Amino acid sequence: MPVVDASQLRELCSRLLEGVGVNLSEANFAATALVASNLRGVDSHGVALMRYYLEQLECGDMEPQGDPELLSNSGCTALVDGHNALGQIVARFCCDQAISLAMDHGCGIVSARHSNHFGAAAYWVQRLNAAGFIGIVLCNASPAVAPWQGKEGRVGTNPICFGVPGASPFLLDMATTTVAANKIFNAYSAGKPEVPAGWALDSDGVPTTDTEAAYKGLLNPLGGYKGSGLAVMVEMLCGVLSGGAMSNELGGIRFRGAPVDVSQFYLALDPKCFLDPGEYESRAVKMTQKLKEVQPASGYDEVLVAGEPELRSEAKRRKEGIPLADDTWQSLSEWAQKLDVPMPL
Repeated sequence: MPVVDASQLRELCSRLLEGVGVNLSEANFAATALVASNLRGVDSHGVALMRYYLEQLECGDMEPQGDPELLSNSGCTALVDGHNALGQIVARFCCDQAISLAMDHGCGIVSARHSNHFGAAAYWVQRLNAAGFIGIVLCNASPAVAPWQGKEGRVGTNPICFGVPGASPFLLDMATTTVAANKIFNAYSAGKPEVPAGWALDSDGVPTTDTEAAYKGLLNPLGGYKGSGLAVMVEMLCGVLSGGAMSNELGGIRFRGAPVDVSQFYLALDPKCFLDPGEYESRAVKMTQKLKEVQPASGYDEVLVAGEPELRSEAKRRKEGIPLADDTWQSLSEWAQKLDVPMPL
């Protein structure tokens, strides 16, 4: 398993994106966002996605020079057309709109349509948090999940992400399925024969641990009907609200011939509308401490809150480098050879 320095990996991904028509500054930004996921240990949403992005850009399913557009705004809300640009570029535009609106109104809500896969939702919530706002980001996704008691895909993994400003590590980034789709796709690409129980259903809607059946089948909603309901909630706030594609109208990053066409929802909320400056941040830390002081259950060393494992992974990987799965390294190598881009040593 190759281990690569983060800066070298960013440079490689940036040059590969530039090689298929993305301008340098946007290629640098998208590469930085992807590598940030690898640093945090979320490899399924890091540079493993490059192969799909490059295919989309090369064949015309994604617009390398796409430019997001502000279609309208009213009060604290805005509607954005992503014009099929890189998802990271659309997300940056939407976050900046939400931040600007929150500065003026205390709350900024942005709905985006005609966007693309934007990597890990956590990266965009962190952008909102860094500006001093509570952040919520939602996205619809390819219809790989059946509605409860069905066996045909109608909703996606439809992630929900929530994070807070200040020193509290709490950052929740979760799919509305048991696992993100990329975990199954990566297992299939790596030739693993089985995935854990509870991850997937076969094409008849029957639980399976067979990787190939999972790859060709459906993702399991988190908590049964509850996860299914949350996925529909996300769809209502993304595809339905934005006027974009919804449900089985969406494409997918692994299928060629049509845009992915996802929609997204961004919310930035200023805690100073409710509390004195800095008070929310200190209370959020206190809340985290209340969780951390609980005695761990048998078999565990400590209570962890959402976001802590990723922070620890980032500290380690910044120092030691980022380990890449062999199939991800091979794919990057093949694209580098094709586009005449040097690989890191």
